[in-house]
Amino acid sequence: MPPYNNPDECPCNPYEETTSINNSLYFTDGLRSVDFVLVWKDAPEEQNHLEESRQKKRHVFEENLVRDGLQLELETVENEIHFIKIHAPIEVLRRYSEILKLRMPMKESLCIVTSSDKLSKLAGAAQFFKQIPGMAGVKSRTKSILTRLKGIAGKLAQRILVEEKYFPPRSHRFTAVYSRDKEYLFDLKQACFFTAAVRSRIVQFILDRKRFSDDSKKYYAFGIERLITDEVYIAGYPLHDGETNVPGSMRHLLYNKWAAVMKWYRYQPLDYIKDYFGVKIGLYFAWLGYYTYMLLLASIVGIICFIYSWKTLKSNIPSEEICSSNNDIKMCPLCDHWCDYWQLKETCLHARVTYLFDNPTTVLFAVFMSFWATLFLELWKRYSAEITHRWDLTGFDIYEEHPRPQYLARLSHVRRKKINAVTNTEEPQVPFWRMKLPATILSFSVVLLLVCLAIVAVLAVVLYRMSILATLSVYGDEVTTSIAILFTTATAATINLCLIVVFNWIYTYLAEWLTERELLRTQTEFDDSLTLKIYLLQFVNYYASIFYIAFFKGKFIGYPGNYNRFFNFRQEECGFGGCLMELCIQLGIIMIGKQAVNTVLEMAIPLFYRRLNSLKVRIGKERNQSLKSKGQRFVKDLKLVEWGSRGLFPEYLEMVLQYGFVTIFVAAFPLAPVFALLNNILEMRLDAKKLLTFYRRPVSQRVRDIGIWYRILDSIGKLSVITNGFIIAFTSDFIPKLIYRLTVSSDGSLNGYLNYSLAYFNTSDFQKGSEPFQSQYNVKICRYPDFREPPWSQKPYEKATMYWLIMAARLMFVVIFENLVAIVMILVRWCIPDMSQELRDQIRREAYITNEIIIKQETLRARLNRHSESIPEDSSNMRLRKPNVTGTESFVHLEQLMSSNLSGSQLDLFIHNERNTALRDIVEEQTRIANSN
Repeated sequence: MPPYNNPDECPCNPYEETTSINNSLYFTDGLRSVDFVLVWKDAPEEQNHLEESRQKKRHVFEENLVRDGLQLELETVENEIHFIKIHAPIEVLRRYSEILKLRMPMKESLCIVTSSDKLSKLAGAAQFFKQIPGMAGVKSRTKSILTRLKGIAGKLAQRILVEEKYFPPRSHRFTAVYSRDKEYLFDLKQACFFTAAVRSRIVQFILDRKRFSDDSKKYYAFGIERLITDEVYIAGYPLHDGETNVPGSMRHLLYNKWAAVMKWYRYQPLDYIKDYFGVKIGLYFAWLGYYTYMLLLASIVGIICFIYSWKTLKSNIPSEEICSSNNDIKMCPLCDHWCDYWQLKETCLHARVTYLFDNPTTVLFAVFMSFWATLFLELWKRYSAEITHRWDLTGFDIYEEHPRPQYLARLSHVRRKKINAVTNTEEPQVPFWRMKLPATILSFSVVLLLVCLAIVAVLAVVLYRMSILATLSVYGDEVTTSIAILFTTATAATINLCLIVVFNWIYTYLAEWLTERELLRTQTEFDDSLTLKIYLLQFVNYYASIFYIAFFKGKFIGYPGNYNRFFNFRQEECGFGGCLMELCIQLGIIMIGKQAVNTVLEMAIPLFYRRLNSLKVRIGKERNQSLKSKGQRFVKDLKLVEWGSRGLFPEYLEMVLQYGFVTIFVAAFPLAPVFALLNNILEMRLDAKKLLTFYRRPVSQRVRDIGIWYRILDSIGKLSVITNGFIIAFTSDFIPKLIYRLTVSSDGSLNGYLNYSLAYFNTSDFQKGSEPFQSQYNVKICRYPDFREPPWSQKPYEKATMYWLIMAARLMFVVIFENLVAIVMILVRWCIPDMSQELRDQIRREAYITNEIIIKQETLRARLNRHSESIPEDSSNMRLRKPNVTGTESFVHLEQLMSSNLSGSQLDLFIHNERNTALRDIVEEQTRIANSN
């Protein structure tokens, strides 16, 4: 349990009793904290000419840091690795907090008191009744059933909510934009007023803007990132506050009480995550936790649909007719020449498994998931607004970004400059025809080439399926058709998954290389362009084969006497009952396999790089072995992996791709939300463990939302309505069965549907060379799944009337489905505002009261200043009249106001009267002073 009770009053190091253990978190005096560390290493002897230039840059850069008020301390380990510890004094923190417009907590006397007198009295009464002998027994016997249920629910809630024993809830406090002119509003003496995250952020802001050259003509000789890129420094990072296996630090607490997989059922301590890692990472875990929470509802509905399908499997008439022993239907060959006729009952297993995912609940679940996607995004916006307000990000706007160091380095030879209208500094002007346009064309061409490469990979997998299915068909009775189809689909999906993993590495590398060539000025522009590029490539890579099976496979094959051929080969056919089963297998293997592979790689790759960093630190001399035994925090953190500005990019990308599987193709795989839920429960804790153990502590960053990812999620939600509608209409057998029930069946059942859905073909009408080479059956008429005229009709093998009726019904279903879902989605968005009215009123109320507090304080200060200025210099024997209202007494009514439960109109009236009273006091005070003079 933490050694403090109120986290709002904790010192900068909340575990002061362990300061002796974590002495490397301070300068040698043991008082000044290490807010940032820069590291440089002696260059090899053959690079002495480079070392002189680097040393000069370090000297100028560090002098500028000292000139700006930062305090530096050099510590050398084994005469080879040099650590520059940086401390930001209070004066620097005050100055840059005002520059960055940080919102800081106001004095405790000005904060809202969270507990009211009424609650205190109730708590006191409960304690009093507890002490009366026998009262507890009477109270337990008189409890109602509802009270007992509430008690049980409360106990269960305590098992899943944040453990308050370790993470005490934060009391809400008024905040205001920090200003040195109004420092009387803030309690600077509070030890934790400037937290470690704020300190490292301010130091990072200074490091990003200090010059490392005295030459005024070098406009872009500034920034720590440029120095690290040029290897002047090898690293720069804030420190973790302790070890994961040693009690006494927030890192240890988060590792054991948040990142532990055994705590998977617990809510996340988001406030503490935000304080340690910053808003950007805290918002990612808030989004991931909320997404996982919403998946619980989708998983429950998906499991119910699957259980219903399982329970009604035996009552499915078409699959039972296929599996019937009386079924002697001979089907046309699956391939040319080598394949023989086969019996329909061989697909018994395939038909039964298909029914589990192709039944009436499929439509209901697809409609539900479309609403779920909309509901998730709308509720996330509301939840995000609450977090934004709680973390003081309401109205936050990022400052104007400076150019990226890589951007400036690539344009260092460009002589043409222009003045930036915002920063009023000269920047290079990118030559459009010579650099910008060729880079854009190259980027577009390579992305198009990579998309085509992904499509070619899909075609390669298609050819594999065709060849394997034909090979298995040669064995005849030794391999049934059901097993052949399932085996071919499963192995093809596995090969496709391997290709996807390999292509991912290629796509990521090329996307970063291409985006760098596009010469994007700021880091935000670079990240947005890279995000869209990689997501487009990953979208095609992961979903191309699934789209092919869902919308193209088996749709344009023709019929046995006149097959549509591709490179003189027959196109792939779906198994009996459509391609939904194959789509389900493909989707399941790719989704589950991708999650398993990513989970392993996410833990293995950082572990590998951490070991590699450790070898780099120790490599070369035997004395470097002592680096491990010294145990300084800055040495241990050097061995960790750099988080980087795009550290969250692969995490968001993985979850957004998973969101696509859950929503876009959920009609084919109702259990997708279940597997996504199980993965995310593990993913959340492993991401936390990875951040705490493998990576250096990131610099705190403020963001307003999850950025471009929300727009991608919204686009996926809209696309999912279209894809699910088409999957139900054209991939599943829902519409043909529905039309049969309504127009053909005499009793509204599916009796006879199997025979009705199979067309007839005369084996004498085979194209030359496509008939079976050697057949064990003497077949004159074979069957194939389609709605065509029989060979004995006037128009043999033409599309039957039922085909056009079903096609019209399919199109009508798509139109009705999409419009109905779209209307409901619009209503959901309209009914759920982005911000609740209560939160909107609370924000306005807090802003209003904060302004009133400032007015009140300014009034009191003005009154006291005028009174002191009115005293004559020679009136030492005069008695100073004490003002009627002192600074402390003036807040008696205000504190009563904050701890009461006044309505909105009463509160406005109270504040209005208080303001008039203050103004009246000023007038009376000035009148008394004038009369005394």
